[in-house]
Order: sequence, then structure tokens, then C-alpha cells
Amino acid sequence: MKISSAEFVMSNSDVAQCPKGRFPEYAFIGRSNVGKSSLINMLMQRKSLAKTSGRPGKTQLINHFLINKNWYLVDLPGYGYARVSKSSKKTFQKFITQYFEKRQQLVLGFVLIDCRHEPQPIDLAFMEWLGESQIPFNIVFTKADKLKPMALERNLKAYELKMLESWEEMPQYFITSSQNSLGRESLLEYIDKLNDSLSAL
Repeated sequence: MKISSAEFVMSNSDVAQCPKGRFPEYAFIGRSNVGKSSLINMLMQRKSLAKTSGRPGKTQLINHFLINKNWYLVDLPGYGYARVSKSSKKTFQKFITQYFEKRQQLVLGFVLIDCRHEPQPIDLAFMEWLGESQIPFNIVFTKADKLKPMALERNLKAYELKMLESWEEMPQYFITSSQNSLGRESLLEYIDKLNDSLSAL
């Protein structure tokens, strides 16, 4: 997929106010500081489409970006903020879950996981909730450039073994790096194929 246009459309915290129409949506979400904004900018080949920050919890709204004028990339707030109030956490969690449960245009969620760390309970719990809610998702492992190949393979195997404790099979996953664009083509090609299959319906 060639990215010919990527434009910010809106930010809000009310699912009912999200863009109208039938364009398919792909939502990106993960723990704070997982590298979500950097990944989005890498995918779109834009330096500042999504705002990056050294402070976890920078994204605090549902952000819609219209890509190639025919699908939306949705940048969602991270779960597990480090520096926001408990009341804010509840608010974010509420509209995150409402988005996934109510947004009919949603095709797939991409759950971002930092490949350097062992499986985190909050990530596992969030994916379990998605599964129980019958919301389709894939995993996107980020920051692959931070590990040597053998360490990366070892960590991915450990993650798969942990997932298989409660899942029948490992969800489809992508290995990415915002530093060297690893995984960009495969991720965009996957979205492109899904869009083609939707348009054929």
C-alpha cells in the first residue's frame, strides 16, 4: 500500500461524535510508552502526524486520521497511565471500551507490545477482554531494533507460550521497529488486503 495522503480529522472522547460514514477503521492501542505514536508516524512516513512525547499518557483522546481518503487509522489512549489521576484513568478506560464495543466501522484492533519485556499482566488482561468481547485484534511487537535477533526470537517464543496458556492459538502478530521501518510493508499490505475484502462484499 502506498500512502498518498494522511490527514488528521478529529479528536474527541465521545464515540458518538466519531466520524460518520462507512470507511473502515483500524485502531492502535497499547500501554503508555510502547512507542505507538512513533509507529504510526513510521507507517504513514510522517514525522509528526501523531504526537510523540517522553511523558507516558500523551494521547488522551480518540484521534482519527483519514488515510488515502478511504480508511481511518485510529490512535487510542494508552491503558495503564503512569501520571494521570484515578478519575482520569476511569474516564479513559470508559471511552476506550465504548469505542471497541460500539464502533461499527472498526475492522480490527492492533495491540502494541514492547518486545523487550516479558508478558505484562495489563496487556494480557486487555487482550483477554477483547477476546471475550469478540473484538478481532492482532498484536504488533514494537522496538524490535532494541534486541539482537536471538533475544528477540526468545522473547517472542516466551510470549507465545504465555498466550497459549489461555488462548487456543497465538493471535496473528507483526514485528516492527520505528527506527528502521521494519514491519511497515507487511502491516500496510495486511490492512490493504482487509480493505479489498471489505469492498468486495
